[in-house]
Amino acid sequence: MIDIHVRHSWHLDAESVRALAVAVYPNPFAVLGPQDSANGRVVRAFLPGAIKVDVLRRSDGSLVAPLAHTDASGLFEGLVGDCGPYLLRIHWPQAIQETEDPYSFGLLLGDLDLFLFNEGRHFELGKVFGAQSMTVDGVHGVRFAVWAPNAARVAVVGDFNSWDRRRHPMRLRHSAGVWELFLPRVTIGSRYKYDIIGASGDRLPQKADPVARQTETPPHTASVVAQPDTHVWHDEAWMQSRSKRQARDAPIAIYEVHLGSWLRPPPTYEGTLWDFMTGRLVPYLIEMGFTHVELLPITEHPFGGSWGYQPLSLFAPSSRYGPPQGLSRFVDALHAAGIGIILDWVPAHFPTDPHGLARFDGTALYEHLDPREGFHRDWNTFIYNFGRREVQGFLIASALHWLENFHIDGLRVDAVASMLYRDYSRKQGEWIPNVYGGRENLEAIGFLRHLNAVVAERCPGAIVIAEESTAWPGVSRPISEGGLGFSFKWNMGWMHDTLLYMGKEPIHRQYHHNDMTFGLLYAFTENFILPLSHDEVVYGKRSLIGKMPGDRWQWFANLRAYFGFMWGHPGKKLLFMGGEFAQQREWSHDTDLDWSSINDTAHAGVQRLIRDLNRLYVSEPALHSRDCEASGFQWVIGDDRSNSIFAFLRQAAEHRQVLVVCNMTPVPRHNYRIGVSQTGNWREIFNSDSKFYAGSNVGNAGHVASDPIPAHGQRQSLQLVLPPLATIFLTQTD
Repeated sequence: MIDIHVRHSWHLDAESVRALAVAVYPNPFAVLGPQDSANGRVVRAFLPGAIKVDVLRRSDGSLVAPLAHTDASGLFEGLVGDCGPYLLRIHWPQAIQETEDPYSFGLLLGDLDLFLFNEGRHFELGKVFGAQSMTVDGVHGVRFAVWAPNAARVAVVGDFNSWDRRRHPMRLRHSAGVWELFLPRVTIGSRYKYDIIGASGDRLPQKADPVARQTETPPHTASVVAQPDTHVWHDEAWMQSRSKRQARDAPIAIYEVHLGSWLRPPPTYEGTLWDFMTGRLVPYLIEMGFTHVELLPITEHPFGGSWGYQPLSLFAPSSRYGPPQGLSRFVDALHAAGIGIILDWVPAHFPTDPHGLARFDGTALYEHLDPREGFHRDWNTFIYNFGRREVQGFLIASALHWLENFHIDGLRVDAVASMLYRDYSRKQGEWIPNVYGGRENLEAIGFLRHLNAVVAERCPGAIVIAEESTAWPGVSRPISEGGLGFSFKWNMGWMHDTLLYMGKEPIHRQYHHNDMTFGLLYAFTENFILPLSHDEVVYGKRSLIGKMPGDRWQWFANLRAYFGFMWGHPGKKLLFMGGEFAQQREWSHDTDLDWSSINDTAHAGVQRLIRDLNRLYVSEPALHSRDCEASGFQWVIGDDRSNSIFAFLRQAAEHRQVLVVCNMTPVPRHNYRIGVSQTGNWREIFNSDSKFYAGSNVGNAGHVASDPIPAHGQRQSLQLVLPPLATIFLTQTD
C-alpha cells in the first residue's frame, strides 16, 4: 500500500487526497472528521460530487465555518475551532443535506464483544454485527460491523451514498479484524454491501453482509438494513410446555413443507407469504393432526432451485416470503395452535457466489484454502472451516438467532454425514486425513458437540435433529456419554429399506421380507425419526404413490398399508407435503401441490387416513411414549415370509397395548390366528382398507374376542380377517 501521512500543515497532503479519491486509503479516521493540528481543530469531509459544505453547531444549527473545497476530487476541509458537536450541511447539485459526520464518532464495538467474537463465544452476533439501527451519542443511524481481518480496506456502500465506495471507508479494530462505522440518519430498508480491498491490493466483488438480518429478493444480492425486532410474543404457555411436547416420549408427527410451493397466494393477494401461510397452512396442520411443521431452509439463498440448501445469509429469512416480522407472526400463530416449528439449517457448506462468503476478504476466511478440505465437488460449494473459532461462533450464533429471536422450536441440521467424514464422496488422494491419520473430521465433531451443548444450555426444550445417513455411533447420545448430543436422528436406512420393499410386486415381497424387519435390529440405538422426506420424491425417484406397484387400486392400497406400518412402527414421524394425499407427480419447487387431486375419492381417502393416524398416534400412548425404547415394542409375527405378514405390539407402562398387523399382499387372509397376552375383546381402531379411506372395507366388524387357543407363545389368540394390502390396529377394550 501507499506510504500515507499527514503534513504538519492542517491541509491534507496530495498523496493522501489521491488515496481517498481512488478509494484505497486504509485508515479514514486518521484524516477525516475532526482532527487536531498545530493551527487548531480541523474538520475534513470527503464528499465527491458535493458543491459546498458548511459546519453547523448541532445544538442550534448556527454556522461555524464553511469548509474549503481544496481539491476537485471531493475533499472539503477547514479550521472550526472548539465548536463541540457539529453537523455537516452538504450542498449537492439538486439537494441540501444536513447530517452528523460519521467520522466524528468514537469506537463503537466494546472490547468484550471483540474478545468473545475472537474466542468463538459471541452468540449474539445478530444483535452486534451487520447493520444495527441504533442511537449513538443521541444520534439515530445505523452501525455497520463486519469481520474481514485480512482486508486492506473496507467501505460500506449503499443507497445512502449512491453506492460510491469512496464515501464511507470503515475503521479497523485490529485486535479482532473487525471493521466498523456508524452512519447517521441511514434509514431502515436501505440496501447496502461492503466494498473490500484484499491484502494484495486487489478489489474484490462487492460483498453482501454475512450477518445481514434482511436481504433483497434474489436475483438481487444486496443486504438490507432490517427493522429492530419489536414483535410482542404471546406464546409463553407454549414455551413453558415445550420441553414435554418435544421429549423422547412425546408424540412428534412432522409435516415437511417447502413454503414457496405448498400453495401460492392468488395474484390479488396483497399480504406477505408468511401471513398467507398463517391463514392457510396453520389451520391445515390443525385439521390434519400434525404436531410440528418443518420448513425447508428459509435462510436467504441465491438459487431457488437449491430449495434453500445452499444459503448465503444465515441470519436472514428469505425475502421471497416477506419481511422478518412476518416469520414472527407465523411462529406465534403456530404456537397458539399448539404446533411446533422446525427449520432445516445448513452449517455444512455454502455456495461460491462472488457476493457471498467465498474468499470474503481475499483469503479463505470462512472456508478451507485446500480444496481437499474445503470444496464439495458434488454440490460445487465451499466447506466451512470448523477448526476456526470465529467460524464456529458465527455458525452457532446463527442457530441461536433462529431459536431465541424467532422462538423456533428445533433445527434439523442438514448433511451431517458430509461434515463427519473427511473422505465424504472423495476418492483416495482427494482428501486430507486428520492429525491421527483417520477419516473423521475432528473439528466438525467438536463443532457439532459445541452447538448442541450451547443450544441445550440457552434454549430449554429446543431440539436439534441430525440428517445423518451413516452408521456413526451415538449421534443422539448425550455428549457426556461420548455422543454428538443431538436430540433425534433421521432414520435414513429405514426409509431406504422399506421403500425398496414397497416397490416390489407383492408376489416377490416374500424374498425381501428382511427389508421391513431389519430396521428393528437397530431401532433403539438412536432417538429416531422415520422420514419420508422431499429427497424421496424428486429427480426421477417418483412420488410415493408412484413407487407403488400394481394397478391403480393397488397403488393406493399399498400406500395406505405402508403409512399404517410407519405410524405403528417405533420412531417419530415425518412426511413431506403432498404425500398426505398421495400426489401422483414428483414434487416441483416451481409449482403448487396438486390440490385438485383431493376431489378424487382415492386421494381424499389417503388424506383422511393420515389425519386419523396422526390423531391415533397422539391419543394412544403405546404408539409414541416408548418410540425410542426397546420395551415399547414386541414382535408377534416377524417371520411369515410366505404370506408377507407382520404383527407386533406397541406398549407403554400403565396404558393399553396396540396390536399392529400388516398384510402386504392383495390376498385377504381369513381366520388368521395371532397370539395375544390379554384376554377379552379387542377393538379394531384402525383399518387402512376401510371404506372411509376408499378401501374395500374388509375387516373384523369393529372388534374380535380372544380365544383360549395358544399361538405365538401366548395362551390366548385372536382369529382375524386381514384385509388385502392393509394395516390394522387393535386394542383391548375395558
